[in-house]
Amino acid sequence: PLNIKMAEEQWAEEGVPAYAEAEVDTPEVKLFGKWACDEVQINDISLNDYIAVKDRHAVYLPHPAGRYAARRFRKAQCPIVERMTNSLMMHGRNNGKKLMAVRIMRHSFEIIHLLTGENPLQILVDAIVNS
Repeated sequence: PLNIKMAEEQWAEEGVPAYAEAEVDTPEVKLFGKWACDEVQINDISLNDYIAVKDRHAVYLPHPAGRYAARRFRKAQCPIVERMTNSLMMHGRNNGKKLMAVRIMRHSFEIIHLLTGENPLQILVDAIVNS
């Protein structure tokens, strides 16, 4: 009990240590290091649960290798850009070539950004909402 009292007194004398006050600044997650995921607005309320773009679904690359087919409806938690990338990997000659699909997505997002000047993620989400 004596040691505990001394520790409490010591704490009161020193005050709160600097590491306890420091706030951790988490870096903003940007797709391909360029486009922010937080700015994307989903205009259709019914699709908010099924288009995973913001918060914990934000990714740097559309290649997190998550197991989204393990349970029913878990694919709704898969980032929407990764789902688009996975859909490019179809038709025999493209099976399993995810790095090629990621490269195609990066180049297509660059082209969309150059042509429109907007966030390509927003363009992708609007296209999905319109479909």
